[in-house]
Amino acid sequence: MSQSPDTPSDKDRLYARALERVVDFRFDEQVAAVFPDMIHRSVPGYATVVHLLGVLAARHARPGTCIYDLGCSLGAATLSMARMVEVPDVRFIAVDNSPAMIERAGELLSEVAGRVELVEADIASLPLQPASVVVLNYTLQFIPPDARLALLKRIYEALVPGGVLLLSEKLAFEDATEAELMDAAHLGFKQAQGYSELEISQKRKALEQVLIPETLDTHHERLRQAGFDTVVPWFRCLNFASLLARKA
Repeated sequence: MSQSPDTPSDKDRLYARALERVVDFRFDEQVAAVFPDMIHRSVPGYATVVHLLGVLAARHARPGTCIYDLGCSLGAATLSMARMVEVPDVRFIAVDNSPAMIERAGELLSEVAGRVELVEADIASLPLQPASVVVLNYTLQFIPPDARLALLKRIYEALVPGGVLLLSEKLAFEDATEAELMDAAHLGFKQAQGYSELEISQKRKALEQVLIPETLDTHHERLRQAGFDTVVPWFRCLNFASLLARKA
């Protein structure tokens, strides 16, 4: 029986030894091999978010449409949705630009292989077909900030009336006290998951030019600029939040 992408597998030890040079984070073969463990130990509430993506997709899926998981990594969100969506005649399309992630996702999504199309592509330029649900699960934060609005506009245009974008992101904070409190809490969470100070500091350096978080207000405003009429939060844990944006 193949391992599900929503449960931890190989232990993440990528930053456990001191590196002569910390390079920018990449979703390569090494990361793909430990990604389930890495994401569960780095993002508080991750398992709950993945489960709720399936619940929300089941409520908003429409026959004859696509359900997209953009930046799917190993396909945890796709698997959750494919397990819960019972609406007939829907296509699940999971997209990632990392060959290593797509290859491993193909192995780990074997139980729903007949229902899911895996696509190796850049989501910034991928043509989107009519969709009722689109997921960006901790993905937008890796897109250059000046390219984010264009992507959201393309998603909005692809959604059918009543369709939803389910967005999860790490947050930045304008208030210095709130930022300090949330950063300290997130640090404590990672330490409680067994990460050492060396691992935390080296991974932070690897991500600092790659993962660019924004404030919750920035996300709300951009989603409205993209055309979404309704934007509501549906999950928040420390410095991570999830939003539902609906097309009228």
